[in-house]
Amino acid sequence: MKNPARSPRQMQGVMLIEALLAILIFSIGVLAIVGMQAVAIKTVTDAKYRSQAAFLANELLAQIWNDASNPAAAPNIPVNYSYAGGTPPASLTTWVADVSSKLPGISPAVNPTTNAPTVTISSATTQGATVQIVVQWQTPEEASQGLPPHNHTVLASVYGNP
Repeated sequence: MKNPARSPRQMQGVMLIEALLAILIFSIGVLAIVGMQAVAIKTVTDAKYRSQAAFLANELLAQIWNDASNPAAAPNIPVNYSYAGGTPPASLTTWVADVSSKLPGISPAVNPTTNAPTVTISSATTQGATVQIVVQWQTPEEASQGLPPHNHTVLASVYGNP
């Protein structure tokens, strides 16, 4: 018996279907890469703000430690560094301006309750104090979606010279 071969007329269009399927699979792959790129950009931006907030909080903590080691300045730490929005004390003016310029969604000068950083000094004695620094930020997209702000909190005990 002879093998019945398909006629060229019956094979017409098969290559076109194969090409369309290949284009479909390629398009799905490209869309997946675009989606991964968007997620990567968002994650990198979040990491940037997180590291910036950590740097700013640690910068202020180092400044407070420096004052705590100075016997003349140490008693004034609660007064000089306590801040919960509004007009900052003179010792925090530059720091609050840095926070406002480097992190999004912070406007303590316009609205003291809008993601303003806070510095709380508690348990202050002649030997030291407990310092809590909270830095917040919020991107415009997160604010428009009603999401809460991000925050970075540093809690440390600061001791002066004995």
